[in-house]
Amino acid sequence: MSAPITTAQLLELFDGDRPFALIDVREPGEYNASHIPGSSLIPRRMLEFDLPAAVPHPNTLVALCDDDGRRVARAVHTVERMGYSNVAWLEGGVNRWMSLDHPTEWGVNVPSKDFGEKMEVVHHVPEIDAMELHARMERGDKMVILDTRTPEEYRRFCLPGGRSLPGGELALRITDVTADLDPDTTVVINCAGRTRSIIGTRVLQRMGLDREVVGLKNGTSGWVLAGYELESGADRDRLPDVSETGRAAAEAYAERCAQEDGVRFIDVAALDELVNRSNSESVYFIDVRTSDEYETGRLPGFRWFPGGQCVQRSDDVAVVKNAPIVFCCDGKARAGLVASWYRQLGYGEVYALDGGTGAWAAAGRPLESGLSVGAAFDGSIGGAGEAELLVEARDTVRTVSPNNLHNDGSAVTLFLDTSRDFARGHVPGARWVPRGWLEWQVGDFVPSTDTRVVVTCGDGRQSLLAAATLTELGYTDVAALEGGMIAWSAAGLPVEEGLSGVMRTPGDIVFSGPDRSYADMQHYLRWETELGFKYAT
Repeated sequence: MSAPITTAQLLELFDGDRPFALIDVREPGEYNASHIPGSSLIPRRMLEFDLPAAVPHPNTLVALCDDDGRRVARAVHTVERMGYSNVAWLEGGVNRWMSLDHPTEWGVNVPSKDFGEKMEVVHHVPEIDAMELHARMERGDKMVILDTRTPEEYRRFCLPGGRSLPGGELALRITDVTADLDPDTTVVINCAGRTRSIIGTRVLQRMGLDREVVGLKNGTSGWVLAGYELESGADRDRLPDVSETGRAAAEAYAERCAQEDGVRFIDVAALDELVNRSNSESVYFIDVRTSDEYETGRLPGFRWFPGGQCVQRSDDVAVVKNAPIVFCCDGKARAGLVASWYRQLGYGEVYALDGGTGAWAAAGRPLESGLSVGAAFDGSIGGAGEAELLVEARDTVRTVSPNNLHNDGSAVTLFLDTSRDFARGHVPGARWVPRGWLEWQVGDFVPSTDTRVVVTCGDGRQSLLAAATLTELGYTDVAALEGGMIAWSAAGLPVEEGLSGVMRTPGDIVFSGPDRSYADMQHYLRWETELGFKYAT
C-alpha cells in the first residue's frame, strides 16, 4: 500500500538507520540539473529493468520523487505492480523540497565525485597537467599511461599510447605491469575527468609503489581542452596475467586497507547467514571482477559491477541506505579494496568474502556460468532475468515486423527511447515521445484513440511496455515494432537521423567526455574541483 511522505519524514529517514531508498524517477538531464542529496536516479522508463537489483527485497521502503508529482504517481503504480509492498512518494517532490530551503545539488554520482576530491585534498594525491605530460611525451621520457575507465570507454578514445587497466584491477595487476619497466619510468593514471584518475593514483600512492605515480589532471577532458588530440579505436586492452608475486602484493595491501578501514572479511558460513538475511531485507551481493571472469564462474545471487565502477557509481550500487553490502572476487585483493573504499565513503556494514569464488568452490558449492543480463552491459545494475512486467507485455502486446511496418503507411509511428537514441536513428517519420512522458504527450501526435499506432525503441523492450500503457489508456489499435531499431536496421530498411520534429531542446541526456562542448567541459571540471574546497581546511 502506497502512502505520501513529507519532507520532515524524509529528513528523519536520512538521520536514522532504517533501510530505505529514495529514487528520483525523472530523466538524467533533469536529475543532473538539480536533485535531493542522497537520492538515486532510476528514470521512470527504467524502473522495470533496474529496480529489482537496486532494491533487492520487495518489503524495503521505497520512496519515489519527481518534480511536480505527475510522473511519480505513475511510477508508484509501476513499482507496486512489481510486487513492492512499502512504497511512498515525496509530497511536493523536489520542487517543494527546494521551496522549504532544503539543499539540492547538481551532477550525477555526486557522492563518489565528492569523495574523489576529498582524497586529492586530504592525501595530496600527485597530479600532472596536460601540458607537462605532453612535453614529457615530446621529450621521450619514460612513462606508462594507464587508463582506469572501462574497456568500452577506452576503445572509444584514449590518450595516445595509453593502455587500458580498469581501476578495480590496478592493485592486483600493477606489480606485473611494472615488472619489466626501468625504475625511473613514471606511471600516469587517467580517466575522462577527475574521479577515477584520483582514486587510481591514490590506490598506488597508498600501496607504496616504488616509482613516480601521477594522475592526469582533468583526464582526457583536460587533454582536449589543452588542444591535444585523442586516439580512437585503441586495442591495448588485454589485461596482464597475475603472477604469484603480484597477487601476494595485492592481497597484503588489501588486508592492510581492510584492517585500517574496518572491512570485515567473512567465510562461506557467514555468507550463508547474510544470504538468509536477504530473505527478509535488502542485502547487496556484488562481484567486482571482469565480465569474462564473471561469466566463466560466479556465486549464485551475485551481480556484476566491476570494481572501479563500484567506486565511481556508489549511489547506483547501494541504492538502499543502511543495507549490508558483500563484495566478492577470486581471492581477497579486489573485493577487499573495493570494500575498503566503501568504508571510507561512509557505508557501515561492508563485507568481503575471504577467498572469493575459490573459497566457495572449495566448500563444495557450485558456481554459475554463462552470460547474464547484468553482465551484458558495462556497469549494469540489471538483474539476471527479464522483468516480469515485460514478460507480461510480451504475452499481450501485438507486434509488427520491420518489413510490415515499412509497407504500412497508415500508422502513426512513435519512438520511446531517449532523444540521443532518437537522433542516432529512427523509423522515417517517427515522432519522439519519451516513455517517461508518454501519457501526457501521446495526445499531441495521436489525438484519436482509434488511430493505428506503432511504438518503437532501440531493442523492442520499451516499446512493449509502452504499447501496454497505450492500451490501458484506451487506444484500440496499438502494436510494437518487433526487435526495435536493431531489427529494423538489420533488415536494411531506411533510417532517419537527427531530432526531426522535435520543437524544444531535449533535457533528458547528460553528456560526458568529448560529447560535451568545450564550455561544458570547463564548467564541469571547475564544479568537480570545487567539491574538494571544503576539505582544504
